[in-house]
Amino acid sequence: MKIFITGIAGFLGSNLAEALIAQGHSVAGNDNLIGGEMDNLPQGVEFHPIDCNDWQALSKAMQGAEVVYHCAATPHEGLSVFSPALVAKHVYLATASTLSAAVQAGVRRFIYCSSMARYGDNPIPFTEDMPTRPVDPYGISKVAGEDLVKLMAEVHKFEYVIAVPHNIYGPRQKYDDPYRNVVAIFINRMLQGKQPYIFGDGNQRRCFSYISDVIDPLIRMAFQDNVVGEVINIGPDDEFVTINHLAEIVAEAVGFELDPIYVPERPQEVREATCSAMKARRLLGYTPRVPLRQGVAQMVEWVRAKGPRPFRYHLGLEIITERTPKVWVHQLYA
Repeated sequence: MKIFITGIAGFLGSNLAEALIAQGHSVAGNDNLIGGEMDNLPQGVEFHPIDCNDWQALSKAMQGAEVVYHCAATPHEGLSVFSPALVAKHVYLATASTLSAAVQAGVRRFIYCSSMARYGDNPIPFTEDMPTRPVDPYGISKVAGEDLVKLMAEVHKFEYVIAVPHNIYGPRQKYDDPYRNVVAIFINRMLQGKQPYIFGDGNQRRCFSYISDVIDPLIRMAFQDNVVGEVINIGPDDEFVTINHLAEIVAEAVGFELDPIYVPERPQEVREATCSAMKARRLLGYTPRVPLRQGVAQMVEWVRAKGPRPFRYHLGLEIITERTPKVWVHQLYA
């Protein structure tokens, strides 16, 4: 089967491509390299250096594909409050363009990678039948993208699945991005011998998904009939930790004496966010196999081998006020 992946040079897209190629599929994809890197691309990929917003070029690249995974995004939830135009362009508008391309190319199934930001401040654990209540521009854009996928699928008669992976980490993740990926940021700072910054009191709680545990259920979404038209959370619901505890786990894996630097909390950050994985277990046989400590240790070794990097402020701030985090305004990450 020919499968097309948007954001194929990114963290999720490249790992997904590698696994699909290993299963014998023909894999093509595009990336504008805002967050992706050419080094991430596995051997055997047909790569197209196209932005998702160029639907005509994208449609040509998709010719012959039966399944599209839409992984591309600027998944910067915290930053979206201060750069909403940037995020809307590369989340909602990019989804609209990708859908136009997919319909024109005659794609049979469209798998949309959404975000747990869709749930906002719903009570935990988040379940798929809850109303969407996003509290930031990124979540709003993701939910709007979901609605558009459903509408276009109904009109143009293609199959769809909405995947909701959350807090993925692991090898190939962009660890020099100061705006997102808390595990990666902690590892990169500590390997440089620098204390991590923690927003607020650090008692926000999250679950984290190691990349290999996300790939298998995503692949199954391309082939199983029982998932068509479904929204499905993908991520562990059994290790719910504070950001403070996460910093301790990273410090232990790095061999670092931890003394975090606390800075004011970010606007619109949800205090507690974890998803139920019961639906994924039932429909996809989902079973997380990599516990947090093991996954963090594996990622530390990968970053250590690649070498820590200076943080790169590659995305512009559209709104700078007294509420904009000073670690971004003054580029305090290094």
